[in-house]
Amino acid sequence: MDGASGGERGTTERVLTLLGLLQQRQVWTGPELAERLGVTSRTVRRDVERLRTLGYPVHAAQGVGGGYRLGAGQHLPPLLLDDEEAIATAVSLLAGAGGAIAGAGDAALRALTKLDQVLPLRLRHDVRALSGSVESFGGGRTPVDPEVLMTLARACRDAAEAGFGYPSGGEVRRRRVEPYRLVASDRRWYLVAFDLDRDDWRTFRVDRMTEVAARAWHFRPRPAPDAAAYVQESVASRVYPHRARFLLHAPAETVRAQLPASAAVVRPRGNGRCEVLSGAGSLDFVLLHVLLLGHDFEVLDPPELVDRCRVLAGRLLAAGG
Repeated sequence: MDGASGGERGTTERVLTLLGLLQQRQVWTGPELAERLGVTSRTVRRDVERLRTLGYPVHAAQGVGGGYRLGAGQHLPPLLLDDEEAIATAVSLLAGAGGAIAGAGDAALRALTKLDQVLPLRLRHDVRALSGSVESFGGGRTPVDPEVLMTLARACRDAAEAGFGYPSGGEVRRRRVEPYRLVASDRRWYLVAFDLDRDDWRTFRVDRMTEVAARAWHFRPRPAPDAAAYVQESVASRVYPHRARFLLHAPAETVRAQLPASAAVVRPRGNGRCEVLSGAGSLDFVLLHVLLLGHDFEVLDPPELVDRCRVLAGRLLAAGG
């Protein structure tokens, strides 16, 4: 019995090695594959048939220039991943989907779609929970526990209440929420949820949560804000003691390229202009930050920022002699 098991394991390893070789090069001859695998050409033909049975389209051509080639099939074959590998792969792809590198986000989303397509049904449900509950406006950077993300993602998917410890006022307090979406910023993961104790929408940093658990009862989803925009505005301005709005005489795309997504919210206003919403510890700081962008601008809010503009202008003129 042990010998049979070892033989099956050896065949499986050899077939997987054959698959890896076919993925490395466009065409292999039968003798080349036999030499690399240490078997006969007849065994290679049998292993090729095993791959075809599993759904891999392996084509064979005779004559000069012929050989074995892995073709593109109509259906993706099964992908063998255990639960931990599936979760880790999905989280990595989702973090890449929120990245700032041009084209990387779309590629990561396409890869995640393919992963979902080929996963066994047992794993596909959990990965869909994660992918369907995440939005982004940057790329997740701060490491978080994948199991925590999966717990929150399932709660978002199933409209199940969740509870966790969260620091507030110098102590960790238990929060009860109705989870809505996970959002990846350019630095962290956030949960957008309706806080049942405060009767309002809130954002929570996932890396600050402790003892995260989904509850057994479900809730009826309520009208919700745009999750990514809500988190971005919270990170860029709502958490600061001072908030300011500016009208910049420059296209939104130009200004977005100058400002991190976590530093300001940029909205197009037409005619080559845009609105910038940002926050800081002082009005002077946010004013100087916008000034250094190098574009003409107007102050929209707050009114006292207009006075700070005049004060700052006077100081600059005096400094210029």
